Amino acid sequence: MTTAGAHATGSAARWLRRLRLALLALLVVPLLHYALVCATAAVPPRFVAQQAAVGKARDDPDRREIGQSYRRRRGQIVEVRLAGTPEQIGHAHARLLYPEMVRIEAAVQAELVERVPWAPLRWLLVDAARLRFRHLARATPLERQRELAAQAAAFAPDPFAGLMPTFQRFLFLHSLYDVMLSFEGAALVGCTSFVLTGPAARAGHTLLGRAFDFEGPAILDAEKAVFVVREEGAIPYASVSWPGFVGATTGLNARGLAVVIHGARASEPDPDGEPVAETVRQLLARAPDVATAVRLVQGRDPMVSHLLLLADGSGSAAVVERAPGHAAFVRRLHGGRLGLTNHFEGPLAADPKNERVRATTSTTARRRRLEELLANLPAGATVQQAVDLLRDKHAWGGAELPLGSRQAIDALIATHGVVMDVTARELWVGEGPHLAGRFVRFDVGALCAEGYRPDPHEPLVALPADDIMGDGRYEAWRRAGALHAVAP
Repeated sequence: MTTAGAHATGSAARWLRRLRLALLALLVVPLLHYALVCATAAVPPRFVAQQAAVGKARDDPDRREIGQSYRRRRGQIVEVRLAGTPEQIGHAHARLLYPEMVRIEAAVQAELVERVPWAPLRWLLVDAARLRFRHLARATPLERQRELAAQAAAFAPDPFAGLMPTFQRFLFLHSLYDVMLSFEGAALVGCTSFVLTGPAARAGHTLLGRAFDFEGPAILDAEKAVFVVREEGAIPYASVSWPGFVGATTGLNARGLAVVIHGARASEPDPDGEPVAETVRQLLARAPDVATAVRLVQGRDPMVSHLLLLADGSGSAAVVERAPGHAAFVRRLHGGRLGLTNHFEGPLAADPKNERVRATTSTTARRRRLEELLANLPAGATVQQAVDLLRDKHAWGGAELPLGSRQAIDALIATHGVVMDVTARELWVGEGPHLAGRFVRFDVGALCAEGYRPDPHEPLVALPADDIMGDGRYEAWRRAGALHAVAP
């Protein structure tokens, strides 16, 4: 055989081997995927099936009702009351908010496709999450599983059932923060919050201001919701998030405890730990004050690292720094003012992940500016002044920054902004976009009361929108591409 012939024969043999390997992969990979799906399936618990239907309120064409639950609009924000057993709450959640839930999940899926356009890599990431969080149901309390199971059953038809079974997918969405942060390189939830108490706030009240800078799909900002939850045997509470989300990230309960979460990085994730949104919900539902909340937190193991800011109507406030495998560290309020961004300051300050957050994100710049503003804030600060602080767009010393700069407290990236008058049991929630819209008042004390009935003639009380909405600056920034100067 000639050299050329031998070479051709060898090339043909190599191509045949490659073809066999490709065909083998086409057979084996789907089988492995199917085996993984079966092995990691989340089985819903036994729950009491619900059949209640949504009806229109007789006194208000905008309000929809189901049992003791309802939905209506307050300005641009959806107000939702969910009441009863976990099953009744889950069923009402899905039936009252089905269209919004579909739109939001479609936007989440579209963003995943945009960030990971190669389908096989997306499948690999989803399978990796299935495997890593195969015990997610076990990490979720039974009453929350029952609620999610009822919500999944009521979410019909489910346009996303082909991606993952409804109950299992809802478990992942309920633990979105923890799942995201468990992957290195995932964007940090970058928030700015502060507490004012005693002489620092009007009439000696406790004020908590909070910007939730979660750069998810824009629809989370556009279709935000205020949930009022009255679960049997629990303290009623109000929280700010979006339709479909079961846990809590920003909330105030009827006893006057406020809780918000901040993203932070330290230690290694523990897939068997408790999702932070569930921790926050349990605090709101079980703790009347900061002292009780701190005790409850210290007895729970987190899934991923984070910071909790707590405040109550008595003027007590604290930051709880948490990471898997480490004891919770508590930083107390001193001098009537307390600020928080996204880095650890206690025993985990030297953790390499925390140092990387300080070096590569805006957390230190925002914190420095926040401390400056808090120090210069006149005594007796009002809710309006707290809103103005959240909307600050300058660097330390008042230096100018381009609109949308990530070095600013208001980088025009917030999914929601809230000021709580904890003492008066009031939420002031920004309509959006980001922190620029009106801040609408929600009377949590009244909304959480057992016999509360919505009044369609109740006047809307709101603080005015940011000046950038009326002077053309926001629209010009948006037309220019909504740029966010300085890498996060």
